Amino acid sequence: MSSAADNAKHVPVMLRRTLEMLAPALRAPGAVVVDATLGLGGHSEALLREFPEVRLVATDRDPVALRLAGERLAPFGDRATLVHAVYDEIPEVLERLGIEQIHGALFDLGVSSMQLDEADRGFAYAQDAPLDMRMDQTVGMSAAEVLNTYTHGELARILKVYGEERFAGKIASAILREREKEPFSTSARLVELVRNSIPAATRRTGGNPAKRTFQALRIEVNGELSVLERAIPGALAALAVGGRMAVLSYHSLEDRLVKGFFAEAAATNAPPGLPVVPEEYQPRFKLLTRGAELPTEEEIAENRRATPARLRGAERIRERVGS
Repeated sequence: MSSAADNAKHVPVMLRRTLEMLAPALRAPGAVVVDATLGLGGHSEALLREFPEVRLVATDRDPVALRLAGERLAPFGDRATLVHAVYDEIPEVLERLGIEQIHGALFDLGVSSMQLDEADRGFAYAQDAPLDMRMDQTVGMSAAEVLNTYTHGELARILKVYGEERFAGKIASAILREREKEPFSTSARLVELVRNSIPAATRRTGGNPAKRTFQALRIEVNGELSVLERAIPGALAALAVGGRMAVLSYHSLEDRLVKGFFAEAAATNAPPGLPVVPEEYQPRFKLLTRGAELPTEEEIAENRRATPARLRGAERIRERVGS
């Protein structure tokens, strides 16, 4: 089991660049920043240290993460408010706390280091473990239940869409055959099934062949993409003028969603052909990155989990229409 001391050893992804991106919005006294994905508290701790006047509101759906991060952030007292919530609930969390607007928001998507490192969570395909994959183990359906109850069509769909798996249909057929013999319960059996379902030539490239299947199951179990579709607009709406949002994503599906929401927020919605764009049609946000920023080679060498990271940022430059 992780401890607060262990957590302090974890290196937050693209930490310095993230702080730089949010800094212009967080230097004013009374600024409020939301860490939507608290995890082990590494980004939150850095925000509290870097900006001594800032108030932090941090959410996480994982009760274990909240406890461990709470120990880590205890020295900051009431500057840090930690809430058990999924990040699409941020507007409701802010309303309960009486906070009308925020000045910064950080989303570090995907699985936390703690969840990957705790074998009994079932996120990592490199070690045998119960097939759980729930970020909050107190609610919802586990990965094993998905494997043992979904139809062939449902399994093939999530593997193809969420895992971008070329052999989704073949893997789904193998899952149905194997679960008739014995229900799935641990990860090693699934890893072996996926490996045997994929042609040998394909297995020789691209790392562990089970990674796409595990990604797909994790996204399905936690509703990650549907949550993200609600969370980004909700957090953007909460930003004050001059407020900034930074989002770290780790696979193309997440990044594509973030890119789309940011592009829409930064675009004019004026009818075509107007010689002058009226104020109400001006973009409400500007983009802070050209495309997605990538981790440096040095950072990847220090923290291999940073390898797939993509960072995007946006800043509110106008009040919402009707404000």
